[in-house]
Amino acid sequence: MSIKPKIMISSLDAERLEILLETLSQNAFPGRDDLEAELARAEVVDPEEIPPTVVTMNSTVRFRVESSAEEFCLTLVYPKDVDTSGEKISILAPVGSALLGLAQGDEIEWPKPGGGVLRVRIVEVTYQPERSGEYYR
Repeated sequence: MSIKPKIMISSLDAERLEILLETLSQNAFPGRDDLEAELARAEVVDPEEIPPTVVTMNSTVRFRVESSAEEFCLTLVYPKDVDTSGEKISILAPVGSALLGLAQGDEIEWPKPGGGVLRVRIVEVTYQPERSGEYYR
């Protein structure tokens, strides 16, 4: 796997994600170890210190899956907030875990369930709660 870009997450997102992971069984989803590793290597800052181009929880992000050249615009959410609109992606989905903490222009390779990798590139963070002054949503 290539070198991973630096990631930054808010202390609020870090705390909520740790609580979420504690409530799930060890085998609840295939990418658990990868998400835990990302959280462990992330720079954790106060919500007010998050740069406006970083993907945080509840951000809407336009990204490209390089292998298929498909582009998506989805909101990164907690599992409880996923709905049938097709406009949201759970942090527990492989691509969802890959998006967290990346900044506009970053790329990352992320393991796919069943083998192989996804290469994901952040095109644009179209909405970020912190950028809108919503620090404790």
